Amino acid sequence: MAKRRRSSRSGNSRRTTVRRDASGHGWILVPPKSVRERSEDLDEVRTMIEEGEPDIAIDELRWLLEGSSEMIEAHFLLGKLAVEVDNDLPLARGHFGFGYQIGMKALRAEKSPQPVPALHPANRTFFDAGRGLAWTLDALGKKEMALEVVEHLLYCDPNDPLNLGTWIDEIKTAGQQIVDVGSLFGPTS
Repeated sequence: MAKRRRSSRSGNSRRTTVRRDASGHGWILVPPKSVRERSEDLDEVRTMIEEGEPDIAIDELRWLLEGSSEMIEAHFLLGKLAVEVDNDLPLARGHFGFGYQIGMKALRAEKSPQPVPALHPANRTFFDAGRGLAWTLDALGKKEMALEVVEHLLYCDPNDPLNLGTWIDEIKTAGQQIVDVGSLFGPTS
């Protein structure tokens, strides 16, 4: 008799998965057990950051990722620290991108369900990593890639509680004036 594959929805997977939220109206990302077991360590890292110890926090985050590379929040925090401490946009892009991709893989495995509420605590770091990725891509001159990330986040949560829709025009125009009001009325005589 053939062995039956264990469902990825069991919560024992080594990868991030997706399941319906308790209300049944949305979808949430479910980290693997290895990530859930390290939640207290992440609390300690946040305290280190708040107390102005970014170097120690960075070391701790790297150590945490050695034990579980699926830790979206660790990648988000490393990306954030890369920008804030060293202004290292390529490194920040890498960490934000890795965190974003963890969520994307889980969502693709379930055929991209929606909505994935951005404000749900289980989904928030995925959205934060995506926002960080879009921001760094834009800052690095990769506007099309930045737009793709923003548009996918908007697909995940069409209600747009994080106001990501405003980023689309900002990225496309790069802060340039969209309409010259004077030209609307023609020359004055």
